[in-house]
Amino acid sequence: MVNIEKEKKENIHFIRVSGDVDAGSSIHLDNAFKEGFEAGESKVAVDLTKLAYISSAGLGVFVSYLDEFELKKFKLVLFGIQETVRQVFDILGLEKLITIAENEEDAIKKLNG
Repeated sequence: MVNIEKEKKENIHFIRVSGDVDAGSSIHLDNAFKEGFEAGESKVAVDLTKLAYISSAGLGVFVSYLDEFELKKFKLVLFGIQETVRQVFDILGLEKLITIAENEEDAIKKLNG
């Protein structure tokens, strides 16, 4: 089960993810991105501090938006990734495609820098 919370702070659209993102729940993460785009948000920070597990479907949500972020000159930063989840990102090479910050403060700096 996944829980998604959205918050606007310092001109940044925060998506806070907790629980597990799998094939059945990845639609909730996808919807959070869609809502941000529809609202015209150009800076998105995804808080993964409470993410316990992510499947390939969940990772696919992030990858599916990379072209759109680049095309529209939007910025995306993920932060607070737990070690087990981080290993999956590293194995797939996603750290080369997606900006990853250690914590919220670092994510805000990367988005506003």
